[in-house]
Parts: sequence; structure tokens; C-alpha cells
Amino acid sequence: MNVPGNLRYTEDHEWLRVQDGIVTIGITDYAQNELGDIVYVELPETSAETAQGEPFGTIEAVKAVSDLIAPVTGEVIEINDSLDDEPEAVNSDPYGAGWMIKVKMRDESEIDNLMSPEAYIDMIDH
Repeated sequence: MNVPGNLRYTEDHEWLRVQDGIVTIGITDYAQNELGDIVYVELPETSAETAQGEPFGTIEAVKAVSDLIAPVTGEVIEINDSLDDEPEAVNSDPYGAGWMIKVKMRDESEIDNLMSPEAYIDMIDH
């Protein structure tokens, strides 16, 4: 299982890449593997607000439908439109082409509440 060392993680299996106050968000390799074949991703509109710990969309797999939980509070500034036509990118490249949204954070200290790669690995191994 792939857990890149340059990202932060949530207990809900989302990952975040932080760059200049902008957070790119997706689901982890572990999550996509547990869900199975992704068939649909519902994402918010740009300019929508996210709230840490609240759903921002849904992901549908052959096995189940799951909420996507926002790891930070902020404004959605970009969505990955290519997932409309290729939701399977979440399975094949969860940390690259399978990213979901970009959010301009309201409070960068929220990052402190998220897991390091080591803590995330520890959580999924138990």
C-alpha cells in the first residue's frame, strides 16, 4: 500500500497536499482499495464552502457509496472535472490523476489536527 511521506491524512482516509495555503484533497490508496472499483464521484461546485469534519461529496463504488469528509475548512477553488468521465482514476492513481478538490484554507492550524504518514500507517495497520 502506498502512503506518500509528503502528505497529511485523516481518520476518514482522505489525503491532503498543502502548498501556499491551498490544499489538494483526495482519498488514500488504502481507501480506494477497500472501496473497490470507483464508478462515480460527486464533488461540490467551485466557490462552495467546506467545513472540517463535514461531508463535501460522495464516492460511489461497485460495493458501496461513501461520504467524502473535508479535512479542512475553506473555499473550493478547483474540482477535478476529469473524474466525471474517468472516475477509475481514483483507483489507478489516487495521489495523482485521482485528486478530487482544491480548497483555499481558512485556518492553516487545522493541518495540525491531521495525521502524519507514520500515524496513518499505524492506524490502518491496527
